[in-house]
Amino acid sequence: MTLDHDPEPTAPDRGAARRVPRWRLLVLGGTAEARALAAAVVARPDVAVVSSLAGRVADPRLPVGEVRIGGFGGPAGLAAWLAEHRIHAVVDATHPYAARMRVSGIEAAATAGVPHLRLERPGWTAQPGDRWHRVPDLPAAVAALPSLGRRVLLTTGRQSLAAFAPLADLWFLARVVDAPDEPVPAHVRLLRSRGPYTVDGETDLIREHRIDVVVTKDSGGALTEAKLTAARRLDLPVLMIDRPAPATPPATVTTVDDAVRWLDRHLPVG
Repeated sequence: MTLDHDPEPTAPDRGAARRVPRWRLLVLGGTAEARALAAAVVARPDVAVVSSLAGRVADPRLPVGEVRIGGFGGPAGLAAWLAEHRIHAVVDATHPYAARMRVSGIEAAATAGVPHLRLERPGWTAQPGDRWHRVPDLPAAVAALPSLGRRVLLTTGRQSLAAFAPLADLWFLARVVDAPDEPVPAHVRLLRSRGPYTVDGETDLIREHRIDVVVTKDSGGALTEAKLTAARRLDLPVLMIDRPAPATPPATVTTVDDAVRWLDRHLPVG
């Protein structure tokens, strides 16, 4: 049967309309804070959350909501992506040592004209009994290490292994999430593992392998802090690599709750 007139319009479903996201948020992620932020915001029906992961980990912990894996092609590529996908705000919750991504996020958000927030957990604070030796960067850590110990628990990630490889007189237990692509030398033993860790577990690991120095980045957070407590308990030196000099974002917070409050101001409900 052919209709010779338009059917009467269906009344709009006001409940369905309210479920259409009004805002789009990009979370530059890969950290526990990024996953917690996505979980906190995804419940808002007016916000669509897209989390971006660099793709350096083979089996990453995925946040809730939409996930994008891979690079953007620098600040210009990210700015174009923000415009193309109509992103209304960016929260950079990448790792404290992801310096290049931090700069890209700041520049791209400024180019695209969208609000930008940096969410970064605080670094660790030395406690009474700690024997920390702070150095500004990876080359300084390589230079200082031979004077501190001979059997090393190395927890700086697989990308730093090549820097320490020339120290053939030392023995390394290198804890990594994923194995490096290139072969490791004989004086480096890989331990594939991912936190959280316990103090008792870290203490047993250090004793089992007769570790006499721990090397780490000042990543902060509770997931991997147990190694510092274990080193304090065993009176071991810790070689602590400082965070890179920060780029200056428009706004910075240190907790997920503060990030949510920032979003409430920039992506208001209603």
